[in-house]
Amino acid sequence: MNRQELLNVPERYQAYVDHVGPVDLLEELEISLHDFIRFAQNVPLGKHDYRYAPGKWTLKDIIQHLIDCERIFAYRALRFGRGDVTPLPGFEENDYADAAHGSTRHLKDLLTELSTVRHATLTLFKSFRPEALRGEGVASNALISVGAIGFVIIGHMKHHQKVFEERYL
Repeated sequence: MNRQELLNVPERYQAYVDHVGPVDLLEELEISLHDFIRFAQNVPLGKHDYRYAPGKWTLKDIIQHLIDCERIFAYRALRFGRGDVTPLPGFEENDYADAAHGSTRHLKDLLTELSTVRHATLTLFKSFRPEALRGEGVASNALISVGAIGFVIIGHMKHHQKVFEERYL
């Protein structure tokens, strides 16, 4: 599946999907992970704990946020891809970030966890048949397709990398 085949991307996620070119979903799930890890490893040491303003996240907080969100998005994809159309609630990302204490963790541990989560996501998406990728469900009061969730995961990571490049480096 590529981005042009997407069905039902909620407006709130369209900006994330716009970060993703006309690529194959499975290939880009893998490539985007490697690109992000390489980016994070090349960030100067003093910038891992840097906040560009009070209350803003560090690079470590951002990585923890990506991990948490990917787990939630993958769960949504699993439910909808297996035909469960039970509406799923939203979540408050700042509450997760506050509870996770990502900035207290080691960068290497965060990147290892991110890689583990992405590989699980990739395996999940490889298990979906084309009709499952077109499956839909309601999450956060918005209709979204399974394939769109995959592109949201990729675009969300690219979005945060871009923000970090623009505001932290």
